[in-house]
Amino acid sequence: MLVLGKRHEFTDREKAQLALKFKHFDMLLDEDKEPSEARKELGNFIKKNKYKYLILNTSAKLDPKIIRYLTLLQFRTRKHNLRIITIEQFMEKELKKCFIPKDESNANFLAEIQPYTKFEYILKRCVDIVGAGCLWLINLPIGYYVRKKIREQSPGEIYFIQPRVGQNTRTFKCYKYRTMHEDSHFNPYTEKNDSRIFPMGNFMRKARIDEIPQYKNIFRGEMHLIGPRAEWDILVRNYEKALPYYHERHLVAPGITGWAQVNYPYGENAEDARQKLMYDLYYIKHWSLWLEFKTIVKTIAVIVGKKGM
Repeated sequence: MLVLGKRHEFTDREKAQLALKFKHFDMLLDEDKEPSEARKELGNFIKKNKYKYLILNTSAKLDPKIIRYLTLLQFRTRKHNLRIITIEQFMEKELKKCFIPKDESNANFLAEIQPYTKFEYILKRCVDIVGAGCLWLINLPIGYYVRKKIREQSPGEIYFIQPRVGQNTRTFKCYKYRTMHEDSHFNPYTEKNDSRIFPMGNFMRKARIDEIPQYKNIFRGEMHLIGPRAEWDILVRNYEKALPYYHERHLVAPGITGWAQVNYPYGENAEDARQKLMYDLYYIKHWSLWLEFKTIVKTIAVIVGKKGM
């Protein structure tokens, strides 16, 4: 793949993913070169390597000569299967996430992000009820043991109940097994080897057992089994200031697990939230039962590996 422009800065994680798919990954970042020089450089790169994609990763207006060159290039290289596509198309096809600009310069993509249709919602609720029923059944044999270990290691409330932001930005009470000592110092993010977490709490987080009580939220219709992560209302207020498009994820109800959670590690700042938002919007835009199934499989893989989310 050959990337023309610097509109989107590929992260190390994205580069590692793309390195597994493409033999060549080159970038032409200088958009201020003279058209003749740019054409020559572009031609040299294409002659040197066989690329599958030429990615237009630019918000700058291209010189008409460059556009004419790209048009002719597409015809000349058709037999070599070179595809000229935009960064938006490429990210959705190969990285399974939606491109989100860091500024508010382009909101055209928002028109394509729509909530579920009535039929899709009915299908999702069927998945929800089956999933919540399974979680309820799982909770029957392990619930007693979990409550016993919490009382032994950190006396206090069994459940951690916190206001989370749901569909249409409405807040609701989210239920989880408590994994931190009560009255711990305030920090909205969990740190590595966090002293606030007691041993059983640490195990529950890695095995995702602490999430099981959220079957109550699913039965109430406040959550789906799968969807964007239900974020704490305090964090949402911070994210919406830093990310102009953050509330798009609230077009649908949140989930216990989600496409962002199984594709991106636990977030610790606004940039992590932006990266996860790209996956959330892809999930909303491309929702299907197949994507639902893939998310469930990936979730199981994460739990078995005890990587946490």
